[in-house]
Parts: sequence; structure tokens; C-alpha cells
Amino acid sequence: MKRESLPVAVIGGRPVGLAAAAHLLQQGQQPVVFEAGSTVGVGMLSWGHVRVFSPWRYVVDEAAKALLEPTGWIAPDWEGFPTGRVIVEEYLQPLAETPELRGRIRFTSRVTGVARAGFDKMKTPGREDAPFVLTIDTPAGEESFLAKAVIDASGTSEDANPLGSSGLPAIGERALRDRICYGIPDVLGHHRGRYAGRRVLVIGSGHSAFNALLDLVDLAAEVPGTSVVWAVRRAGTGLGNLFGGGIGDALPARGELGQHVQDLVRTGRLQLVTGFRVQRLTDTAEGIVVADEDTVLPAVDEIVACTGFRPNLSALTELRLSLDPAVESPAVLAPMIDPNVHSCGSVPPHGARELKHPETDFYIAGMKSYGRAPTFLMLTGYEQVRSISAAIAGDWESANDVRLVLPETSVCSSGILTDRGVLCRDSAAPSAKDD
Repeated sequence: MKRESLPVAVIGGRPVGLAAAAHLLQQGQQPVVFEAGSTVGVGMLSWGHVRVFSPWRYVVDEAAKALLEPTGWIAPDWEGFPTGRVIVEEYLQPLAETPELRGRIRFTSRVTGVARAGFDKMKTPGREDAPFVLTIDTPAGEESFLAKAVIDASGTSEDANPLGSSGLPAIGERALRDRICYGIPDVLGHHRGRYAGRRVLVIGSGHSAFNALLDLVDLAAEVPGTSVVWAVRRAGTGLGNLFGGGIGDALPARGELGQHVQDLVRTGRLQLVTGFRVQRLTDTAEGIVVADEDTVLPAVDEIVACTGFRPNLSALTELRLSLDPAVESPAVLAPMIDPNVHSCGSVPPHGARELKHPETDFYIAGMKSYGRAPTFLMLTGYEQVRSISAAIAGDWESANDVRLVLPETSVCSSGILTDRGVLCRDSAAPSAKDD
């Protein structure tokens, strides 16, 4: 079979992956979506209790909307703020059931490898003419799949950053993983029994931490014996934007979130430890003792790690990629999204040109394209896949015409509209691990 007659493989049945499929269809391409979970948006369901700080108008992709409207889909209140679960149930699931996408999404199909058919990474002559071959892990066993192009929109939510300040797990962290939740636990709902009446340490300074802290403080007001300590790495002048953009944030819900946490610290309802860089976790008779070089925190029963996520590139080792050594995003994109320089709203528009790799017609899109940078907004991913789809179809004029107006903000340390998940091992409930 000639390469040009093959479908385009999209990895990940999440918002950006489904948007990619919709844009590919508009370009006359034939997408096939591979989703490791049993339904679309599994990762979002793991934080389904969290209300996002972007209104619906920033959540729905235009090409996806065009597929939904003929089905009688009822559009949401564009200025409303949905939870993760509502986004899945009222947007992603109806989108997956449209006539155009139904049958194109393969569930419980995890992509474990991508390569050029018949070419390992070292082989060059004829490489660009060869199709891609994907290895798919399914309930029936391994399968291979040929594609003319590949868009990896699988996200980062299965690979949390560790607590250790050096980027490696802190000493003792692996042994205590069952008492650490990486992400935002459902403190007032599903995970209430895990945290009620317990001493909890929250580590991290982004909006994920804000959500967890607010719920834990509410729980502490309801259940005696519940206490919360918040530790962050920042110290001194680094605390200037710790609580976000406040009233200057173009996403008001995000600004309010930081203001609420700031009020809790100012009034003494929340203990904040600054300049704390985790080095060691020790399981003692009194509880988990967390220490850095100079400070030992009081013992706790549970830890919530809001330390962000990083891309898993293990399936892509036979491809020729150009990745920034620090950010782990496409090399051209890295300086445009460096969180030391840019907030969500100051990232310039970008598309296929900035996201391409030496491996022709392979792209990483969505949160995974940002590598370790936490400044991603879903709207950015939609423009990425619109441009990529045009490039795959050979329409480089459209691909290069990237246009994106993002909500400006003075800070965006951890956008909630990423594909982040919650990695918790809960003895009182089924695992909430994101698939």
C-alpha cells in the first residue's frame, strides 16, 4: 500500500487529540485515534471534580464544534466554567459519537512504539518514503498499524514530576508512593476518607496546589484533626507572583483562586513554608517526616504533590526528534514557551513549522509538545493541530498562517486546562491513576 493512501494516526483521545481528528477530516485526511483508556477523556475524569478556570469558549475547538452542531448538540453557556467531568460528558463523549468520528477511535489501545516501517533510527536512504508503523497494545494482544503521518497528543499526565528538588525522586519517595497523591485529589468527595482527620502536606506552587489547598482547608473546618501545611520551593523575591495574577488575570476564575489562597495564608488558616526543597522522606512512628538540607517539617500522614508532569518519550525512541535538552519540547518551540520568560498569554502563536521534527510528518501536539513547561492552555493545542493538519495535507500556506489570541495574564505557573491527571493509590477506593 502506498504511504499517501494510509490514514493519519492520532495518539490520545483527549481534547487536543479529538480536535486533531476533526481538523484532519476538514483537510480530507482519514484519522484513526488510539486511546489507551476505555473512553475518551479518561485523564480528565481523574480530576473531574475540579472546575476549570477557562470558560467554555476556550474549551471547545471550532472544527469539533462543526461536527457537533448537525447532531443537535446543545451548546453550553460559553461564559460558564465546567468541571473536568462535565467537559468529558457534555463535549468529548458527544464528539466521539458523531458520525464522522464514531468508528475512528480505538479504545483500550495503547501505543507502545512508533517507527518507520523497515527503518530503524540509523537507516537513512528512502526513510521519508516509508510509512510509519505503530505497535499497539490491545486486550487481544499486540498489533501493528501503518500510517502516513502521526500526531502524538497523548499528554503528560501519566508521568508526574517527583518531589525531589533535583528532578529525581527524593530519598524515600518511591517507598512512600502509596501515601502520596500526584495531582488534585477529590478531597471533599471520592477521597474524603483518605484525608479527613489526617495531617496533610501539600507541595507545589501552581494552580493545582491552590485547588487542593482550598478543599483541604474546607475539610479541616468540617472534620476535627484535619490539618494542612503548604510547602513551596520559592523564597525571598521569588514569592512575588506566588499567588498568580489576581485581578489582573484575564481569566478571572484563575485570579480568584490565587486570591483565596493568599487570604488563607494572611489570616493564618493555612501554614506556608517557603524556600523548602525536598531531599528526603522518612517513614517514622509519628508519620512521614519530610526534610530539606536545613529544615525538617512536622510529621504528616499524607502528601499531595502538585509538582507538575513531564512527557514520556519511551515510545518514540526509534524516531529522529529534535527536542530541547532542558524543556523537552520541540527545539524551535522551547524558547517561545520557557516558563522563566513566558506566561500562558505571552506565548506567541505557533504551529506545524515550530513543531516539526527531522522525522517528516511526525508531530507532538498538545500538552506533550510543551515538554516540562507548565504554561499550556487547551486553546493553544487546538491551533497547533489545525496547523499540523493543514501541513499533513500539504497546505503549508494555511499551516503557516497561525492565529491565536490567548488570555493575557501576569503569571501562569500551572494551567488547569492541561491534560494533567491524578496519580493516587487509595486503599479506601479504586486507583485514580490516569490512563
